[in-house]
Amino acid sequence: MAVDQLRMILILTLGVLGFLLWDAWERDYGPASGAGGALSQQVSPPDGVAGVPETESDIPSAPPVLPSAEGDIPSAAGEVSAISSTDETASPKIRVITDVLSVEIDTRGGTIDHLELIGYPVAVDRPDEAYRLLDDRDPDRYFTVRSGMARAQGADPNQALPNSNTLFESDRTLYELPPEARSLEVPLRWRSADGVEYLRTYLFERNAYTIEMRTEVTNAGNGPWKAALYAQMQRSPPSGGGGLFGTYTYTGGVLSGPQDPYEKVDFSDMERDNLERDVAGGWAAMIEHYFTVALVPGAQDTNRYYSRQLSGGKFALGVVGPSRSVDPGQSETFSLTLYAGPKIQDRMESVAENLNLTVDYGFLSLIAEPLFWLLRWIHTYIGNWGFSIIVLTCLIKLAFFHLSATSYRSMARMRKLQPRITALRDRYSSDRQRMNQEMMNLYREEKINPLGGCLPILVQIPVFIALYWVLLESVELRQAPFIGWLVDLSEHDPYFVLPILMGLTMLIQQRLNPSPPDPIQAKIMMALPFVFTFFFLFFPSGLVLYWFVNNVLSIIQQWVITKKIVGTT
Repeated sequence: MAVDQLRMILILTLGVLGFLLWDAWERDYGPASGAGGALSQQVSPPDGVAGVPETESDIPSAPPVLPSAEGDIPSAAGEVSAISSTDETASPKIRVITDVLSVEIDTRGGTIDHLELIGYPVAVDRPDEAYRLLDDRDPDRYFTVRSGMARAQGADPNQALPNSNTLFESDRTLYELPPEARSLEVPLRWRSADGVEYLRTYLFERNAYTIEMRTEVTNAGNGPWKAALYAQMQRSPPSGGGGLFGTYTYTGGVLSGPQDPYEKVDFSDMERDNLERDVAGGWAAMIEHYFTVALVPGAQDTNRYYSRQLSGGKFALGVVGPSRSVDPGQSETFSLTLYAGPKIQDRMESVAENLNLTVDYGFLSLIAEPLFWLLRWIHTYIGNWGFSIIVLTCLIKLAFFHLSATSYRSMARMRKLQPRITALRDRYSSDRQRMNQEMMNLYREEKINPLGGCLPILVQIPVFIALYWVLLESVELRQAPFIGWLVDLSEHDPYFVLPILMGLTMLIQQRLNPSPPDPIQAKIMMALPFVFTFFFLFFPSGLVLYWFVNNVLSIIQQWVITKKIVGTT
């Protein structure tokens, strides 16, 4: 094998591995795309947008207060007087059960503080324990959704508004979606001292991960009412990282708008600066590996998105909608949609534009999205994600069949010339310039491109990296069984059978390639299968399955071509 060809193979091989490790590190520890000064831009609200509520005091342990205009939130309109309903005794919880969700709503503030995803077990060996997406009980996984009313500019400073301390009234403590019903409404009521009535309704639908949060304000008082609906997600950052060999995916905030459809707002960004941004439509979300919680306000409204660092290591990401006025004797309804569920692209696309981007394929989305579509289409006929990956691998191999054949022919010809190349190296070992010249003459004489075996491989690398993220990001593969001991294609092989088989196929491939004449280079090439096996031990078994099947198909194709050209393996 030519020295240039060997170097190219080493660069490509180590480049793929290096990219995966770098990309994993960046997603866990690198700066988010929205980092820096862009997050801290301080803007005055446009007409009709209320100020941001003071999220630090929006925790139930303290009465909420909006700062003055000279405070740390320049857009706020004035201080809010103490809310009348701030009794901190234990408040009743409302249990809501649908066909896909199990939810707890605290009557104090109407906070959604517990949400389980029915049908998504926390682990394969715990099938009866549903995954908790929202949870206020575990301080390491604290995650809740709160909402209330924010004071508007020019509003009466003595006007009492509901927030996360307000104790609502409820007719029942248990709501279940009847088998024949398509939807379920959970109403909460509160009446302020100044005669304003609030009816907050949570609307659940069958086979849906959306919760429509409606607040109807009826002004039964004597004076005008003016405020805006706000909602926020409060979450503690994940404890620890994925480790060197763990599954690396982004966990944190995301903001979407017309100018930037997918902007990461990492916890480190929230710690460094307060986000203040007015966006037409858009949405805000807190995402993790397979699941997301998103606040989707009115698409036609100009909404203010904000973030805050809270006490106890928590962070808030929220939205304030446009303010509205309600005259005495009149009513007004505010609404916002909450999506809390798995990152199923079709479902999220129907909720909000670009919400499907929370399935983050990185810069290779143009390749990854068609691959996922094809994988999902195959699965509709096969019904097993493991066999679907095998079929997809075969189709990808077929698409690159001629490129691979060109690469293997070049390697086979190089192998056939190996004795002559070794003789030239021995003859001109003391004159490197002459040796390179004679080797180039030999290549021209035999019409061989020394890089012909590497360039086709280079074309296939983006496809492999794109498929890597498809298999890593797809919630459809979470706890998806294959055969026998492989009960979860999103996790590593518990007995490391697939990684070892993959390493063996890499060794067989090396036996089919010409041996490097240089002993050091030969040792490096021999070490690569062991290095890849070591790193793949803890990769998702779905990805290792793809690599293993691809190697097997490559071995068959390369063996046939090598035998035809060289005459022996």
